[in-house]
Amino acid sequence: MGGVIDLVGIPQPNDAPEPGACVRIDRPKGPDGKDLGLCRIHLDPPHRKMPVFDVPLLRDLDQALDEIALDDSVKCLVIAGRDPLTFAAGADIETISKIDDPHVARRFCREGQKLFQNLYRMGRRGGGKLRTVAAVGGAVPGGACEIGLACDLIVIADHQKTRIGLPEVLLGILPAWGGSQRLPRRLGIVNALGAILAGKLYPARKALKLGLVDRMTKPEYLWEIADKIALGQQECRHRGRSGLGSRLTDKNPLFAAFVANQAQKGVMKKTGGRYPAALSVIPLVVRAPRVPIDKGLEAETEAIMPLTTSKVSESLVGLFLLKEESKKLAALPSGEKAARTARAAIIGAGVMGRGIASQMAERGIDVRLRDLDRSQLDAAEHFHRGEINKKLRRRRMGKHEAAQAIDRLEVTTNAGGFARCEIAIEAVAEKIQVKRAVLGELAEIMGPDAILASNTSSLSIDEIALELPHPERVIGMHFFNPPRKMPLVEIVRGEKTSDEVLARTARLALDLGKTPVVTKDCAGFLVNRVLGPYLDEAVRLMERGVNPILIDRALKRFGMPMGPCELIDEVGLDIAAHAGASLEAAYGERMKACRYLAPLLEAGQMGKKSGAGIFTWSGKKKSLKKNRKLPKPKGRFSMSEEAIIDRLVLAMVNEAARALQEEVVSGPRQLDLATVFGMGFAPFHGGVLRYADTRGHEDIVRHLEAVREEIERFEGVDGERIGRFTPVESLLQSSKSGILFHHAAA
Repeated sequence: MGGVIDLVGIPQPNDAPEPGACVRIDRPKGPDGKDLGLCRIHLDPPHRKMPVFDVPLLRDLDQALDEIALDDSVKCLVIAGRDPLTFAAGADIETISKIDDPHVARRFCREGQKLFQNLYRMGRRGGGKLRTVAAVGGAVPGGACEIGLACDLIVIADHQKTRIGLPEVLLGILPAWGGSQRLPRRLGIVNALGAILAGKLYPARKALKLGLVDRMTKPEYLWEIADKIALGQQECRHRGRSGLGSRLTDKNPLFAAFVANQAQKGVMKKTGGRYPAALSVIPLVVRAPRVPIDKGLEAETEAIMPLTTSKVSESLVGLFLLKEESKKLAALPSGEKAARTARAAIIGAGVMGRGIASQMAERGIDVRLRDLDRSQLDAAEHFHRGEINKKLRRRRMGKHEAAQAIDRLEVTTNAGGFARCEIAIEAVAEKIQVKRAVLGELAEIMGPDAILASNTSSLSIDEIALELPHPERVIGMHFFNPPRKMPLVEIVRGEKTSDEVLARTARLALDLGKTPVVTKDCAGFLVNRVLGPYLDEAVRLMERGVNPILIDRALKRFGMPMGPCELIDEVGLDIAAHAGASLEAAYGERMKACRYLAPLLEAGQMGKKSGAGIFTWSGKKKSLKKNRKLPKPKGRFSMSEEAIIDRLVLAMVNEAARALQEEVVSGPRQLDLATVFGMGFAPFHGGVLRYADTRGHEDIVRHLEAVREEIERFEGVDGERIGRFTPVESLLQSSKSGILFHHAAA
């Protein structure tokens, strides 16, 4: 008995187990010991901490379904995970990343479709004899959700870890194991498009309300309830769409055409067409209720072929794998995972300190927040309550959880109560003597194993640790503003920082939902160092007479989430000026900071927070006009969008190549991850160095030299920051050898 699918030629993991090892089949008995006719398949691959649908699991699931189909004693079937909160993390992304042939991608898609279609046809909704139920909980994304959709009913565990949905578009692909066909049949085309295009992962309650699942229960009762529903001992109504409403809307061609048109407009407005998967999935979804599922699956297969091997998918899948890889940073030298932080101290209740403390308290860590200014502490408590109440209103948190999160934050003006804290993070003024004094006081109070961390964005960790006892426990933990929202944390390793302290700090970042990247201790670390020349070039173009609106428009079309001029206003002209001065002091001529915006600073116009900067602001909204008080430019200078993009982006590329050459991070993949998560570099480009590889190093070098020559013509051969556009040695060498950044690291 060989099942229905053929997986020969599909990439396999190196540690693939023997056939039959990836699923566990249970046959629960009745109280009298008699067979109930119930079969429960558990997804339990021994080579995976979290089950994913790789070749071994697909193979064994196929074989199990084949055996069940031939067993007349089986009357009902439950698909479950290893435990109630460990179902499956969808299709194996590593397998997808290894497929570079569109025809192999097509076959991987078709075989998965066959398997899930076989399961569907075994169930009553597909014309089979069995009642099939999926018992899901924890992470249920992508293929894990699709296998649930192939069952008659879905029962979900009510737990904060539970999330279900189809996020494939966020990886540059689309739901291709039937998701684009079954979700619109269940939710309707409008809700299905909203879910798929946004890549939403729904908590259990929201999924139930939406009709994505049919029953919700506590995790400890998940399998029991699923069994009873499968056996017909408990009633459970299918919550999907059906009847007159579906015929009037989802099966109406005019309505479907209108929905498709609106969705395409929305995607184009949001992405500029740079993410082709979103556009490809729209016609699949809107046609699904009006075509036989077999034809819909064929269309799904044809649509996935060009996407799987595209540069966009390669970039997005690469970033996903890098994010997953960053979790390994929490491993101790012994190989064990570092212990979770239970109690932390934050010093400084400003914007950064209160944001970090609030997120810690929400994530289950007891936090003691200290500031000498009582009004700052009051503001921090008000902020924290506001954030928690916002989640409570949106039903992302229960009342009991919200009360606990609020209670976990303590505020104080004195130095007491820190002895039991496992880590202290200072978020005080960017002055080295102030930071040393704060951490020195904590070193006397806290235990010798407690971590002393600095949230500095520019000061040397080694300099901060210079006079502190046990410098091996001193580390940089650089959050980005706003700290609750920004996903990256730079973990800055000093010369004496221990491996254990690094792992514990990374574990804390991961527990906060952040992505950690380890950097060397150098001025600006990585993100600010690479971002600095980009922002400075934008200011210099304004000084020459280029309209900041045109600059921002060009970089948004390149794919940045906001233009550099708007970003300067968001950050604050004062903060940007301080960062620029720090980089100039550290690196000299190539980081020379433009003084064009100095008059605005002197007038107190700091950007968004003061109501005016490069642009004028009304609350959170930017006007469509530049600030009339911007200093007079040196002339009127016209540039094409392409030239503007080259001027700014190539400044980043060259500095990123220099940082890689100096081993500021461990490799190009980590650098790219930091640039996407830390400064919003367009994800579909895959990061600064991936962009350079795609464009070609020879082309990068040629355009860098052209920009340098243009600056020399305008400012003279001794003009400021000429070195910024002088190609670094590694770029010059790779432009001749053809060995790209990511190829060299492979």
